Amino acid sequence: MVLPSILSFSKQLIQQAVHPGDTALDATVGNGHDTLFLAEKVGSSGRVYAFDIQPEAIHIARRRLESARLEERVTLFTESHHRMAELLPEDVQGRIRGAMFNLGYLPHGDPSIITRPETTVPALEAATQLLAPGGMMTVVLYTGHPGGQDEADAVIRWAQGLDPNRFQTMWVQLPNRNCAPSLLAVEKRSKT
Repeated sequence: MVLPSILSFSKQLIQQAVHPGDTALDATVGNGHDTLFLAEKVGSSGRVYAFDIQPEAIHIARRRLESARLEERVTLFTESHHRMAELLPEDVQGRIRGAMFNLGYLPHGDPSIITRPETTVPALEAATQLLAPGGMMTVVLYTGHPGGQDEADAVIRWAQGLDPNRFQTMWVQLPNRNCAPSLLAVEKRSKT
């Protein structure tokens, strides 16, 4: 067995929760890799909602989706992820099967434009409300850039406060690599 990378493990967890016809969320579009992955998973009858504050990221993602002929499955927002609850249609509340956060900055973009705890934590809180029972949220945390460790610490503190009767959490780290990304996974427990 070969251990997966943090990014591939994030996708493995999400693909267990997201199926054709489902609704999914990419909270940090970046270069659109997760957006495309989710669009493939939800199929032609599903929907992906994707957020990024940078027009450049939205443009890159749109091109990537158009190249794969999947743009009709995705609604792109040039907005901060902390506004997702107010911008998403009311009928998706509590129906999101998978949500992906890939924190930090846009690769090959301006490294001074980063995700920050003051918007990320409210976005995570909103995503927990948007998740369907049995839904999965993954958060890739990067600490190798200025502000990254502070954001990661805030996210882990937030996760520690989640009600264990409603959410199961897991934090995967690579302890033998300095500044390696880590993965927080949050599963909303099915109603019993």
